[in-house]
Amino acid sequence: MQQRPLGRTERSVSAIGLGTWQLGADWGNVSEEDATAVLAASADRGVTLFDTADVYGDGRSESIIGRFLAGRPDHGITVATKMGRRMAQEPENYTSENFRAWTDRSRANLGVDTLDLVQLHCPPTAVIEADATYDALDALVSDGTIAAYGVSVETCAQALAAIARPNVTNVQIIFNPFRLKPLDEVLPAAAAAGVAIFARVPLASGMLSGKYTATTTFAANDHRSYNRHGEAFDRGETFSGVDFSVGLDAATELAAALPSGVTLPAATLAWIASQVGVTTVIPGARNVTQAESNADAAALLDDGFDVTAFDAVVRDVYDRHLRAAIHPEW
Repeated sequence: MQQRPLGRTERSVSAIGLGTWQLGADWGNVSEEDATAVLAASADRGVTLFDTADVYGDGRSESIIGRFLAGRPDHGITVATKMGRRMAQEPENYTSENFRAWTDRSRANLGVDTLDLVQLHCPPTAVIEADATYDALDALVSDGTIAAYGVSVETCAQALAAIARPNVTNVQIIFNPFRLKPLDEVLPAAAAAGVAIFARVPLASGMLSGKYTATTTFAANDHRSYNRHGEAFDRGETFSGVDFSVGLDAATELAAALPSGVTLPAATLAWIASQVGVTTVIPGARNVTQAESNADAAALLDDGFDVTAFDAVVRDVYDRHLRAAIHPEW
C-alpha cells in the first residue's frame, strides 16, 4: 500500500484509507463485532488512516476505533475525526469553548490524550472564512489537545478558502467520477500549498459499486433512503447529489469500459488516488469483504491498470450525463 505525506505534518497515510460513517448508525445497523472486523481487515491490508466523526453513531464509531487501537499499541494508524455537528451548524456555535468540549469528548471516546487530526465537519462558509476559527484551532494544537487540524467541506469555494490558511493540514471533499469539479482548482491549489486532500464519498454512496439496480432498496434508517433530496443534510452527501436513475446509467457505462478482471469500485478508487493532489481516498465498508476489496484497489496503482484510458471515459460520461446538473452546485 502506498503511503503518502499527510500535508505539513510528519505523518504519512495510506493511499486508500477507511471511512467509518457506516460504523455509526446512518447506513443501517452494523454490530460492534462486524465493525471491529472491518477495522482489522483494513489495518491488515496496509490501511493507515481511519476517518471518523463525533456524530457517527453519537460517538459509537470513535469508541469502537478507540477500543480496537488500544489492542494494537504499535498500530501506526492515524485517526482523523471531525467536530461541529453536535449543535446547529450556525456560526455562533463555532466557539473556542465548544471546540474544547467537542475535542475533549472525542479524546475520551478514542482513549487518547492528543487527537491526531481534527476536521471541522462541513461548517458554514462564514466559519471557514473567519480568523477566529483558526485562532481557536491553533490554541488546541499549542496545548496538545490536537496534533493537527483540517476542514471537511461541501463546496469547492469552501475548499479553496481553507487551503489558503497556513496551518490547515487537510481538506476533505467529495471527489469521484460523479463529482469532477475539484479537478478544476481545488486539487491544483492543494498540491501547490502542501495541503492534503481526503477524497470522501468516493463510490457515490455505493452507486459506483456497480451493484445497484432500479429495484435496489435501503433500510429506513439508511441515508440513501431518507436523504435523497436533502431532507436531513446536504443533498450532495447522498449519491453525490446525482439522481438515482441517472447514476445507474452512468455507472453502467463506466463499468462497461473496464478490462476483464477489473471491477468498477476498484477502478474508481485507483483513479481517484491517481489524481495529482489527492492524498488518500476514504471509502466506507460494512463488512470484511468490502474492506479488503477497497484496500486491494491500491494495487491497481502499480499493476499496469490503464488509468489514463479510464480517465478519458470518466470525463466523457461526466460531460454527457452529469456536468450540467452537478458542476454548478458544489
